[in-house]
Amino acid sequence: MTDDAAPSRKIPRQVSPAYLQRAALAYLERYASSTENLRRVLRRKVEKRCRLRGEDAADYGEMIEEVVAKSLRIGLIDDTRYTEARVATLRRRGGSARAIQAKLSAKGVDRKTIAAALDGEDGSEEEAARAFARRRKLGPFRPGERAPYRDKDLAALARAGFAFDVARRIVDAELEALEV
Repeated sequence: MTDDAAPSRKIPRQVSPAYLQRAALAYLERYASSTENLRRVLRRKVEKRCRLRGEDAADYGEMIEEVVAKSLRIGLIDDTRYTEARVATLRRRGGSARAIQAKLSAKGVDRKTIAAALDGEDGSEEEAARAFARRRKLGPFRPGERAPYRDKDLAALARAGFAFDVARRIVDAELEALEV
């Protein structure tokens, strides 16, 4: 088979405001998103389509901003609501304040919004560390002998962003004391 016989790719249509709006709605139907994250998703879609068409993606920046602004205006995205929901979810799963801040910062949420959501959140750092230890079977949740794994358990909690004193209290606690 020669290179001439290779099937040609269909060139996608030009980016339009309607296309971007449909792409935003399709994304937001599946995923909760911050404003900046939606902007990034739309930018990636435009860049891919422009690469296939041989166009400059920078020409569509204003169009992307209009779609994001419209999504904000009609309430499809709300950084405060998104941040509060993600903080609650990540806390339940055993996320430390540091880990939560890093994840939300990566999604483009500003520090003030993250700090406000963490302050307004019910769970404490110790409860999150307990949930993390339970999920990963660390410390008192470890089946069998715990002593040889103490340092590894402390290290796992530290890597997850928990302070040493919190990690030590969880790892050294007895199971009965944690379940009360």
